[in-house]
Amino acid sequence: MPKKIKRERILVPEQDPKARIHNFNEVSLGYTMELAIEEASRCLQCPYNIAPCIKGCPVNVNVPGFIKKLIEKDIKGALETIKETNSLPGITGRVCPQEEQCEMHCMMGKLGDRVNIGKLERFVADYAREHGIEAEVKMEPKNGKKVAIIGSGPAGLSCSFDLIKKGYDVTVFEALHSEGGVLIYGIPEFRLPKDIVRYEVDYLKKLGVKFMTNVVVGKTLSFDEIMKEYDAVFIGTGAGTPRFLNLSGVNLKGIYSANEFLTRINLMKAYKFPEYDTPIKKGKTLAVIGGGNVAMDAARSALRVGYERVYILYRRTREYMTAREEEIEHAEQEGIQFMFLVSPIEFVGDEDGNVKVVKLIMNELGEPGKDGRRKPVPIPGTEFGIEVDAVVFAIGQKPNKILCECVEGLEVTDWGTIVVDDKYRTSVEGVFAGGDAVRGEATVVLAMGDGKKAAEAIDEYITTGKWKEENNSENI
Repeated sequence: MPKKIKRERILVPEQDPKARIHNFNEVSLGYTMELAIEEASRCLQCPYNIAPCIKGCPVNVNVPGFIKKLIEKDIKGALETIKETNSLPGITGRVCPQEEQCEMHCMMGKLGDRVNIGKLERFVADYAREHGIEAEVKMEPKNGKKVAIIGSGPAGLSCSFDLIKKGYDVTVFEALHSEGGVLIYGIPEFRLPKDIVRYEVDYLKKLGVKFMTNVVVGKTLSFDEIMKEYDAVFIGTGAGTPRFLNLSGVNLKGIYSANEFLTRINLMKAYKFPEYDTPIKKGKTLAVIGGGNVAMDAARSALRVGYERVYILYRRTREYMTAREEEIEHAEQEGIQFMFLVSPIEFVGDEDGNVKVVKLIMNELGEPGKDGRRKPVPIPGTEFGIEVDAVVFAIGQKPNKILCECVEGLEVTDWGTIVVDDKYRTSVEGVFAGGDAVRGEATVVLAMGDGKKAAEAIDEYITTGKWKEENNSENI
C-alpha cells in the first residue's frame, strides 16, 4: 500500500516576535534533521527531465535530487547535488523568493501545500557547515587564462565559482572592506547572518578565487589597467545608488536612503554604538517610504535599534507590494504599522534642520501601468501629516556611475544600467556584465543566474577568441 503523503507543510520554528525585535539574531531557526526529513518526504520526486521546480529555479538546482539525498541522510551528497549549479546554498536558502520560483511550480501544490524547498536547501547548507562537511567540486586543470570580476555580490560570486571550476585564474575586486556586496551591507543579520556570507566566500577562496577589497575600479585602480592584465572582465557592481523624491525638505537631517541606513547597521554595526563609531539618528518614530524587501529590512532594523513606532508608507495597496509575503508577515508580527495609499508630498523640519513631519496625500488606484500594477492617483484635499524623527527612502536604486563613466565605449541605458546581449556581452570587447548592474534592482538568485550564464559566455569567448560580429545588444 503506497505511503500516505502529508499534505500540510512542516512549519519552521521562529523566534517569538516580542523577543526578536530586541535583537539581530536570525528570525527563522531552521529545521532539525527530524523536521527536515519529514518535510523532504512530502516531495513527489518528479523525474529530473520534467521536474517543474528545476525549470523554475534561475540556477536550475536539481531539487528532487538533493531532496532524495537528504531523505537518505546523505548530507554530503545533497550538498554536492545543490552545488552542481548553485554556489551559495546557505544564502539562497534564506533570501531567495522560492515562492515565486521553484516552489511556485511544485507539483505537490496540486495536492496540498508546496514543499518548502528553500528551507530544505538552507538545512542542507547549515548542517554541512556545522558538521564540517564540504562538497567535492570537479575542478578542470588550470588553463593559464585570467578573468577579473568587479563586484563581490551574488553575480560576481556566482561567476567566479563557475570560472574557477573551469580552470581560470579569477580575481574579484570589491570596493568595500568586506566581501559579499549587497549580501553583507544590504541584508540585515536577522535575515542573513554575516557568518553565512563569510563562510560561502571562504569556500570560494579555498577553491582558489582571489579577492581584493578596498578597490574602487575607476578610482583606486583604472579599468584600463585591468583590461591589460586580464583576458576578460565581468562587471557585477550591482545597483547601489539610491533614489530620492524631489520634494521640499528632502535634504533635512534625519532623512536617509535605505542604502546608507542599512549599511550603517549591517556593515558598520551602528546598533552597537558607541562601541562602533557609526551612529544613526535615534528617536521614537521612523517612517519608511516604499513597499519592497528593502523597505521591510529598513523598518524591521529600525525597531531593533530602538525606534518605538515604525511606519511603512506605501502608495498602493498591500496586494501590490513587491516584498516577499514572508517578510511582510514578519513585519506585521513585529508591530510595524502599514499605511497604504499614501504618498509623501513634503518634509517639514525644526529650527535646527531636523525632519519633524512628513506630509502625505491619500491616493486611489487608477488604470494599470506597463507593469500591470494600477497606478496611484492623488486625491486632492486629503493632505495630512505625521510626526517623525527620521525617514528612510526605500524606493529603488540604480547602478553607480563611477565605473561606467571610466569604461570608454560602454553602452548604458537612460536609467544607468549596462546594456548587454543574450550572452551578457557589453558593447566593449572582452567585457561582460550581469546582475543588478544590468537588470536594475532585482533578486539575489537572478543575479546569480546572470553570473553563471556569463561565466559560460566568457569561457566560450576566451576558448574561441571570437567576439560578436555585430553589436545587437539588448537589455535582458
